[in-house]
Amino acid sequence: MTSLAQDYSAPRPARVGGWDATWLLWIGIIAVLLFLVVSPFVYLVLTSFRAEGTGAFTLQNYITAYGRARYVDALFNSLKLGAGAALLAGALAVPLAWGVSRTNMPGRGFVRMLVLATFITPPYTGAVAWILLAGPNAGWLNRIFVMLTGAEAGPFNIYSFPGLVVVIALYSFPYIFIFTSAALELVSSEMEDAANILGAGAWRTMRKVTLPLAIPAILGGLIICFLEAIALFASPAMIAIPARFNVVTTQLFQFFGNPSRVEVAAAYAMPLLGVTVLLALVQRLLTHRKSFATLTGKGGERRPIDLGAGRWAMFGYAMLVASLSVFLPYIFLIQAAFAKAWGRGFSLDNITFRNFHFVLFEHATAAKSVWNAFLFAGISATAGVIITLGVAYIVARRLVPFGGLLAFLCVAPFVIPGVVLAIGFYAAYAPPPLALYGTAMILILAFTTRFLPIGYVNASAAIRSINPEMEEAVRVLGGSRLTALRRVVAPLLKRNLLGAWLLIFIPATRELSSAIFLYGPNTKVVSVMIFDMSEEGNFEYLAALALLLQILTLPLLYIGQRALGRDFMLRRTAT
Repeated sequence: MTSLAQDYSAPRPARVGGWDATWLLWIGIIAVLLFLVVSPFVYLVLTSFRAEGTGAFTLQNYITAYGRARYVDALFNSLKLGAGAALLAGALAVPLAWGVSRTNMPGRGFVRMLVLATFITPPYTGAVAWILLAGPNAGWLNRIFVMLTGAEAGPFNIYSFPGLVVVIALYSFPYIFIFTSAALELVSSEMEDAANILGAGAWRTMRKVTLPLAIPAILGGLIICFLEAIALFASPAMIAIPARFNVVTTQLFQFFGNPSRVEVAAAYAMPLLGVTVLLALVQRLLTHRKSFATLTGKGGERRPIDLGAGRWAMFGYAMLVASLSVFLPYIFLIQAAFAKAWGRGFSLDNITFRNFHFVLFEHATAAKSVWNAFLFAGISATAGVIITLGVAYIVARRLVPFGGLLAFLCVAPFVIPGVVLAIGFYAAYAPPPLALYGTAMILILAFTTRFLPIGYVNASAAIRSINPEMEEAVRVLGGSRLTALRRVVAPLLKRNLLGAWLLIFIPATRELSSAIFLYGPNTKVVSVMIFDMSEEGNFEYLAALALLLQILTLPLLYIGQRALGRDFMLRRTAT
């Protein structure tokens, strides 16, 4: 106590108009939050009702957006894509989550690691890998099939609606795995023991007892997968456009062609935003229901179920899923990255390091795009952590009467698809007087806003874990709230803040859905560069650049795992 008295024996903080000067900080944070979240959304809605050129009120944008059959078809294609991808992802994830969480399946830690590897693989990287695997002519699976059977052509065609469903499901099933495994780990073994006493075997107990208890979590994961599928841009752009069908996100991209029709794009984005908001609310209700006492209680022993010889079948299933999402894609992605021509196959005379040298030292913008991605992501992650920590503190300590509204604004970007958010930022900040279109600032603002929910959820949980009496002790000794934050709260939250920073930084380095609408000639990021290379058919260079992005991410994952736990990306993102 003596040392505290010495540290905080300075005069009490200055007051401005009767307020503690730290109120200026809170007001600044609130103003930034309004600038990031409210302003783009308001401009998005207003733009959808503005006539091009005059700015007069009109409904013509909506008539244009939904007056053509192919535009309406794109909307229904998105809904079908979301439903198909979510159902397939559920079929992949639920058995896997049960095997990892409830059984004696061997290699459960290894399987979790493979799910994490899937989770951190950008969807567009997975799409490129599956183009190499299942392209209708040169795809490796088709070539192997022809070689083994003597058929004239292989059966696989990634450039199709089912192909797009499969690719998206393979890289979104970790969401369902996260929700389902978290729920299953709370199911008491007593329920399963009762079923076994009544004659049910392990498989029947799983179907009749264990999984039904996790239905709210499973449904919540399915909704997240649905929302992810309908909001994706890169995978549909790489697969759907060559297959000659559109979804909402690719159609929005075409509205930004030459000439750009921002007003029509804003109107066309409204149903996507509405569906997302509605389903996000349903998902929140499902995953926060408290009526399932078995899931929310803390009592009861939890023992792994003995599957006998079936545990190897379960492990085989896990390896099949991992082969489709990790092993096969990365094998052929690596092959392409080190190949003079990826179609020539695995031979020593086809191996080269020139692809990496080209993207790092010869290509005009590839290396700069990597630097831009990491620079913008670093600034966005830092800004996001500062903003969400401040808002979480304001809400938790009830410093303002409308704290609940601030919390809502922080998590609201979760229900705004990246492409819709980008259109909002374009409408709000591209025209004069700010004229930010194509600048680094608009990308940083968009990335910060996009990942505010991740930062806020983690900051809020961390703030609630700190007893406010520690801060009050600082204030009693003359320190301000800012001093308490700097000297007490921040040091106690170092690991949590590191986790939140990494959880924002890593996805921001590969964000494409918003970047594709906002980048300029000098602000191209690596995700946009990879997309451009895919359109040009430069798969060798693309594969090298995609692998570099993954390799540069690995040290960050190692730091996070050492500081926060093995599966911090999975657990903390699903919080």
